[in-house]
Amino acid sequence: MDKKKLIFVVDDDPFINTLVINRFKTEDYIVEAFETGEDCLDALDKNPGLIILDYLFTGQSLMFENGMQIFEKIREIKPQIPVILLSGQEKGELVLEFARKGVFDYIVKDVNLLDNLSVAVKEVFSRQV
Repeated sequence: MDKKKLIFVVDDDPFINTLVINRFKTEDYIVEAFETGEDCLDALDKNPGLIILDYLFTGQSLMFENGMQIFEKIREIKPQIPVILLSGQEKGELVLEFARKGVFDYIVKDVNLLDNLSVAVKEVFSRQV
């Protein structure tokens, strides 16, 4: 029997975290949500199969790093974990920069967010055999 795959979702918007949790907990996934990238980094020893990471954190203080900084730290600590980046921005140069750095996918937070995320998550796990 297959064991459930662990997904981390990291977004400072509790609404986005709840949407993602509700979408994937009904499938064969365990989803843990974090509101800061730092909290996600602290939990990497749980070895998630995927991290869904927000690009922009607007936390209460300046200590919160942006998604690119967190992504680079994830790469240093656990380079094998695929990362899907979420963003409210559709800037082409951002997408290219993330692709060059090895982000698995870049998904815009729009009305198709959950559908696009579902496709990307299935693709990530179909490659992990």
